[in-house]
Amino acid sequence: MQLRNQLHTMNPALKFLIVVISMLTLAWFFNPWTPFLFFIGILTVQVVLSSVKWKLWLLLMIPFSITAIGYLWTTVLFAADTGGTIIWTWNSIEVTDEQLSRALSLALRVIAFSAISLLFVLTTQPVTFIMSLMQQFRLSPKLAYSILVGYQFLPVIKEEFIQIRHAHRLRGVGMEKWWWQRLLGMRRMLIPLLAAAVRKAERSAFAMEARGFTGQPRTAFFKPVPVRLHDWVLVALFMTILTASCLLGVLWT
Repeated sequence: MQLRNQLHTMNPALKFLIVVISMLTLAWFFNPWTPFLFFIGILTVQVVLSSVKWKLWLLLMIPFSITAIGYLWTTVLFAADTGGTIIWTWNSIEVTDEQLSRALSLALRVIAFSAISLLFVLTTQPVTFIMSLMQQFRLSPKLAYSILVGYQFLPVIKEEFIQIRHAHRLRGVGMEKWWWQRLLGMRRMLIPLLAAAVRKAERSAFAMEARGFTGQPRTAFFKPVPVRLHDWVLVALFMTILTASCLLGVLWT
C-alpha cells in the first residue's frame, strides 16, 4: 500500500471517531499552544500520508481563516477583564496577556478544527463512510440507505434544474434584470423540481422493495469495509498527536 494513500484507505468510521474525540478534547483546553501543536501535527500527517489537492485545501481554509481572525479580533477587543499584564493600549482599550492568550486559543482552535475536518472530508468517500457506519457502528439500514439515495439525487436534481432554466429561457421566461426578481422567479423552478423529486423517490422505493429491502439489520454486505491493522496504527498516531499536543500545551503555558 502506497504511503500517500494511507489516510484515503483508512476505515471511515474510525476516522470519524478520531475527529469527534479530537474536537471534544481540544474544547477543554484554553491555551494557544495545544490547538497550534495539534494543527501542525495534523497538517504533517496529511502532507505525508495523503494525496489531497492543496490548492483546494487552501481555498477551503480561507473562510475558516477569516472566522479565526474574527474570533481573535473580537475577543481581544471585547473580552471581559480577566486580569493579567497590560501589553497594549489604544485610546480606552487595554489588552492584557490573558486576553491575548484566550483570543489566540479560540482562533487557533477554529484552525485546528477546520484542519482535521478537511482531512476527513478530503480523504473519505461518502458511500464508503455510510457503509462503514452501518458495519462498525450499527447504523440503521433505513437511515443509511436513505442518506445514500439522497446523496445520489443531488447531481440529478442539479441537472434537472439547469434543464428547466434553459427551457424557461427558450420561451422568454426567466430573463429578469434584478437579483431580487430572479430570486422571486425561483418559485417557477420549485414545483417542477419537487414533482421530479417525488417521482424519482417513488421509483427508488419500488426498486428497493422489489429487491427485498425491508430495513432489517443485515448479516452480509456487498461491499464490506473491514477494520485492518493499519487502521489501528493510524488511530494510535492520531491519539499520540492529540495527547502530545495537550501535554505540551499545558507544560508550555
